[in-house]
Amino acid sequence: MLACTWVSLRFVHFLALMLAFGWASYCVWLAPPTLRPLLARRFQPLQRYALKLNTFSATLMFAVLGGQMGDGWGDVLRPEIWQAVATTRTGGILLWQVVLAWITIGMMLMQPRRVQGLLLIFIVIQLLLLAGVGHAAMNDGVSGVVQRANHALHLLCAAGWLGGLLPLLYCIQLSQGRWQQASVYTMMRFSRYGHLAVAGVLLTGAVNSWLIQGQLLAFDSLYGRMLLFKCALVTLIVAIALVNRYVLVPRMRTGGSPAQQLFIRMTQGEMVLGVLVLATVSLFATLEPF
Repeated sequence: MLACTWVSLRFVHFLALMLAFGWASYCVWLAPPTLRPLLARRFQPLQRYALKLNTFSATLMFAVLGGQMGDGWGDVLRPEIWQAVATTRTGGILLWQVVLAWITIGMMLMQPRRVQGLLLIFIVIQLLLLAGVGHAAMNDGVSGVVQRANHALHLLCAAGWLGGLLPLLYCIQLSQGRWQQASVYTMMRFSRYGHLAVAGVLLTGAVNSWLIQGQLLAFDSLYGRMLLFKCALVTLIVAIALVNRYVLVPRMRTGGSPAQQLFIRMTQGEMVLGVLVLATVSLFATLEPF
């Protein structure tokens, strides 16, 4: 039960951070200045909810780690166990996650529209810290630094790609009215940098697999088989993204509504598959790779 709770909290934590990163990146970077206030107002309730989930999951992950290191549920709420957890590498990183999560939600609640830049910075730091937890932290020395840096880039690329899909759908809704020019500009910027994010996810994912397993593909362990399942899901997401960009977008310029509706459905499918990828990663990241 404790292990299932840990997996569930990891999933919620990753999902909340990636969604918050996607919304903040639109409000700070991808959208033109004229559109940013509108996006900030539109995303504010969802962003607040995501950051609350982030704070909740980070805090409970630190406590649950104490139960895993101790004797079960009885040690989850023991302060002396928390002190011991904080002295470990994983515990220390999670403690920083908790502190940063509380600071982030505090900024969001006090000045939601004026601190988007700071929110993005704090969210990026939390994503980078996650590279020091789990299999990415299995090596020391130069190889360990390379592995964690690679995994940090992997997380940022994944957050930029999957976290940006929901704001993309909102920009599509704006593309038919007075905000058409600004929303189309924003979508094109997301598409341009989305290509880099997808390439980054694939390349860093391959490097991660090699550094953890010693090979790209492995069938002789449950970890390896679940990793292959994740790769299949990511391949399907990439295929949908390519169809959207190079088949449906040109048709939207000439064919109008039918192509746009299909684009929306395909993007929603990407989001569902992305959630499945996060759930799969949250599960097999707790398994032994050999």
